[in-house]
Amino acid sequence: MTWTDRAPRSDLDPARAETPILRVRDLQVAYGDARALFGVSFDVPAGSVTTVLGANGAGKSSLAAAIGGVVPPSAGTVEFDGHDVTGVPSHQMSRMGVSFVPESRNIFPHLTVRDNLRAQIRFTVPRSDRGAALERAMDLFPVLRERSRQNAGTLSGGEQQMLSLARVLAAPPKLLIADEMSLGLAPKMVDLVFESLQRIRDEGVTVLLIEQFVERALGFADEAVILRHGLVGWQGHAREAGTELLAEYLGGESASTL
Repeated sequence: MTWTDRAPRSDLDPARAETPILRVRDLQVAYGDARALFGVSFDVPAGSVTTVLGANGAGKSSLAAAIGGVVPPSAGTVEFDGHDVTGVPSHQMSRMGVSFVPESRNIFPHLTVRDNLRAQIRFTVPRSDRGAALERAMDLFPVLRERSRQNAGTLSGGEQQMLSLARVLAAPPKLLIADEMSLGLAPKMVDLVFESLQRIRDEGVTVLLIEQFVERALGFADEAVILRHGLVGWQGHAREAGTELLAEYLGGESASTL
């Protein structure tokens, strides 16, 4: 697989790369009696991309939701930018510079594309800057400008994912948590998602990427965390996650489709 030959990023400021913007310690998540995470710990360096991989049911989405403030952890801590944010709800996390793009896309289907963008921007952008933020979102995804008066629920799956991403990238966050953004998309739309992520990465945004396409994720990321049954099975530089290791921790599922 080609990702094993991937070179590490050379454009990261060494001081930033050594400074974790996100620290997760012994994080646990439970839904009633069912536990999804059993004590997950890892750091995400500022300005980097960290991908979280794992087989179905490994706890990837529960981890993303707990960090993003959608699901309260049952134990453990989350520290963002030097502050303990454990259990802080998602709308407050958004104001602190953490944007969460869930697998469900999280758009308002009965509102227009423009109103969807405005609804998000009003919570994260000062009034004087909202016009510029709206224009930035349209510039990122020109098709949204063409569809600006169309109800979001009538967009294609790929266009809805663009809208979901544009809502949080209108004002670049400090940390983007992207949960399975390419799920169910056509290959061209998957390419567009990664192009958009590359654009904000170049702007210095830190990315925590939960992704089903393992090879694409490892080729894009600096660091990798592999979950297995709600625990960290392996973590390290993305380029060091070779075929044998992936087979061990991802089981019999195909690395190209996870």
